[in-house]
Amino acid sequence: MEDLKVQPIGTVQHDDSGAFIEVEAAYIPALQALEGFGHVNVLWWFSKCDTKEARSILEAPQPYKGAPEIMGTFATRSPLRPNPIALSTTEIIAIDQEKGVLRVGYIDAEDGTPVLDIKPYTPSMDRVETPCVPAWC
Repeated sequence: MEDLKVQPIGTVQHDDSGAFIEVEAAYIPALQALEGFGHVNVLWWFSKCDTKEARSILEAPQPYKGAPEIMGTFATRSPLRPNPIALSTTEIIAIDQEKGVLRVGYIDAEDGTPVLDIKPYTPSMDRVETPCVPAWC
């Protein structure tokens, strides 16, 4: 397999008005035609949890009330995982195309968190009509 290369396209920031994604200058053109979408899926890096030890954790002791005593990492949303990638769906509040700022409703990432990608939320592809989850969830 060839080397995988992932480069951040921006960072998550917070101010008195809430959260926003500051897109790097080189990627600002990629924001074109995003207006009109109500939400985006943001892929970001759990940068503060990116250690060799954290990447080796494959099981978690009962992370949720009522969950099994031991759960595999892929059954959790834990930042402790082989590739610390997070996914958040968030509302678009405003887009400043010139400055490369995407103001969002909420994102559970800290200031300076690297953003890997932004994708428009499209109900025809992203929505699951009848999701199935375990009873404890």
